Formats: sequence, C-alpha cells, structure tokens
Amino acid sequence: MTELIIDWIAWGGYFGIFLLMALENVIPPIPSEVIMGLGGIAVARKQMALVPLIAWGTAGTTIGNMFWYEIGRRMGVARFRPFVERHGRWLTMEWEDVERLDHFFHKHGHWVIFVFRFMPTFRTIISLPAGMAKMPLAKFLVFTFVGSAIWNTVLAGAGLFLGSRFEQLDRYVGPVAIATTALIVVGYLYRVVTWKPRAERG
Repeated sequence: MTELIIDWIAWGGYFGIFLLMALENVIPPIPSEVIMGLGGIAVARKQMALVPLIAWGTAGTTIGNMFWYEIGRRMGVARFRPFVERHGRWLTMEWEDVERLDHFFHKHGHWVIFVFRFMPTFRTIISLPAGMAKMPLAKFLVFTFVGSAIWNTVLAGAGLFLGSRFEQLDRYVGPVAIATTALIVVGYLYRVVTWKPRAERG
C-alpha cells in the first residue's frame, strides 16, 4: 500500500494527492495519515510545496465526503426507519433515538461535522447522517473543508518534520489510530450486548 501511494504521489503530483484523498473518504482503508504524511515527506525533499499539498489534499477530502453526504441526502431520514426497526439491536438505537439525532443535527450539525474530522474512524461516515438530516450543502462544505484543512496540515507538518524517516511518522500516528479504533470497537460490542429496547427497560 505504501509503495503504491508513493508511486501515485511521484506520478500524479498534487492531482494524485487529490485523487487519493478523495478515495480515502469513499474507501476508508486508504489512510489519510499515510497520504498526507508522505506528501509532507515530499515537501521535505523539495518535490512539492506545503500550501498546494494541503489545498489539494483538503479539496480531495471534501469531494470524497460529498459522496456519502449525497447518499444520505437521497435516502433521507424517513426511508431509514424500516432498517432501524429491523436492526435496532445492532444499531443500538430505536426510531426515537434517530429522531432526536436528526433534531440535534439540525441545531448543531455543523460543529459535529467539524469535530469528527479529527477522528480516524468517524470522519468519513459522519457525512451520511449529515446528508440524511438535509444539512445545508454550503454549511457542510465549509465545516468539512476547514476541519479537514486543519487535520491535513497536522499530518503534512508531521511528514515535513520527520523528512525521509517515514517509519517515525507511522510510529506516532499508527498506534494512536489503532488504539482509538480498538476502543470504539470494544465500546460498540459492549453496547450491543447490554442494549435493551425501552419497552424492556421499564
């Protein structure tokens, strides 16, 4: 994977960064930590400039997130109800929870979008409920772009600082991403096991 990304960056330059970051938000296994980190290393080697790297990477992130936003917008909240009622246990929610989440998104969704851009697991999938809640497209794009720009700047800056020592970048970023993902998985499994519908709680 790393060699493939290095080849893309060398061959495609800024446009290659754009495509990879767009794909990272449609196919999550392509990690932005690696893409922007290697981009930062390319800056350290004088093969790229930092500002265009961040701009193109952030543009790719924003376009990639529009994919899931558009799916959510076309699906809508109401069409999601049969799925929730059938698979409520695995979602650990009931329809009333979805309605509350939809209401919360209408009031505070822009800040949710911004904050989740810094979370390795949820920064892509959060675009789906944003679309389902019919969050205004302009607001979605602004908060997605700003949050992603900050995150990408941190990653590119780390690559620039570490220069050609990619293993050190992976040593710092990788364990944090893995630990965060593991905590989320364990928390989800615990919630599935202990979750009960409201009718059974009283």
